[in-house]
Amino acid sequence: MRNARTAARVGAVCLGAAMLVGIAGVAAAEEQYGDGAVDIGVQIAELTEPGVLAMTVANTATTLTENGSTPTQRQFTGQLPTVTVTDTRTAEEIPAGAGWYVIGTSSDFIGDAGQPAIGAGHLGWAPHLIDGGDSGLVAEGDVVDTVMDDGDPDAGAPYGLVDQELLALAIDSGAIAPEGQWTANADLYLRTPANVAPGAYTATLTLSLFE
Repeated sequence: MRNARTAARVGAVCLGAAMLVGIAGVAAAEEQYGDGAVDIGVQIAELTEPGVLAMTVANTATTLTENGSTPTQRQFTGQLPTVTVTDTRTAEEIPAGAGWYVIGTSSDFIGDAGQPAIGAGHLGWAPHLIDGGDSGLVAEGDVVDTVMDDGDPDAGAPYGLVDQELLALAIDSGAIAPEGQWTANADLYLRTPANVAPGAYTATLTLSLFE
């Protein structure tokens, strides 16, 4: 989570062409008699309030599309929007030994026409650091497989984004504070049985930042 369609009558096309010709004729008659430049300045004051640790997500929605299905299993893939962690605190403002981490958990997929729900255990991800800084102290989480990968769709517990799964973490917030910002995303994949009920489904993937 589109194609736009346009249609125009012949008369409208002819009118548009006439307008373009008229504009071109006027432009050809114009001459430049001078130009100027404006310098733009700004004074940015140093922050005096305590810094903050915060997380933002680039978009609030994403769409999975079918890709890589087999005769016995269907797969739908997409990408988690970019997650940005920003830390404007100084090293002195960060508790000793503190580290931050981002986790994600998904709800079940609910059909829009009363189809049986697809459990969150069917959704997995593969986290990726986009910009982890230069310190080497920020790491991406592990790949999370789905219940379909276990071979037992009813097993559930350790599979899929059912529980809080790690997207990224920093093991020492104070040591990386000067870098100030880090980004990550994840490949998403929903795997279902081949006989899954057709229709539109939606789920909510909740991301949380902790320290």
